[in-house]
Amino acid sequence: MPVITSIKQQKNKNRVNVYLDDKFGFGIDLDNFVLLHLKVDQELTEKEIEEIVKKSEFQKTYDKLLRFAMVRPRSEREITGYFRRKKVHESLHKKLLGKLKHLELIDDEKFAKWWVEQRQAFKPKPKRILNQELRIKGVDKEIIEEVLGGQEVDEEKMAKELLEKKAYKWKNLEPRIARQKMSQYLAGKGFGWDVVEKVTPKR
Repeated sequence: MPVITSIKQQKNKNRVNVYLDDKFGFGIDLDNFVLLHLKVDQELTEKEIEEIVKKSEFQKTYDKLLRFAMVRPRSEREITGYFRRKKVHESLHKKLLGKLKHLELIDDEKFAKWWVEQRQAFKPKPKRILNQELRIKGVDKEIIEEVLGGQEVDEEKMAKELLEKKAYKWKNLEPRIARQKMSQYLAGKGFGWDVVEKVTPKR
């Protein structure tokens, strides 16, 4: 059976490298290292090594996932997308998701509220676009409707401000053409025709 011949701390002070028969065996986080009572001259079966590596890999992935999840609120689809990008083994998905939910780091309703508030504060969008963005993020239709229903979004003011910023584009055009261009511009930004009709000049 392989024998632990040395244990060396990694640059990451929360992890160590374990050497088996004077060759690198595996890296492991300090918590699992202590829990497993690993020490020099200890013999390990191949099955024990496999289980240790599995625990170590889970902890390593979980630590990285925590950093990702704590930067800002995340939707569940963003987390599963992270799994795909980082090639996290499917066998770990359920347990990782469970841990994040237990810590309340995954909550689609909280995420949706945060998303809308951020948009309105820094990059205002009409509700139609917010709805599309949240659907892309994987938020359920019912949650989106509830969150957007509780938000005061002054789309007329938003549309007028956009037209004012782009006024230079249309100032020399014939009124009919200018109105058409403005309408197309606002429609492309996600505003409904009711708002477009109210804010574009009639002549």
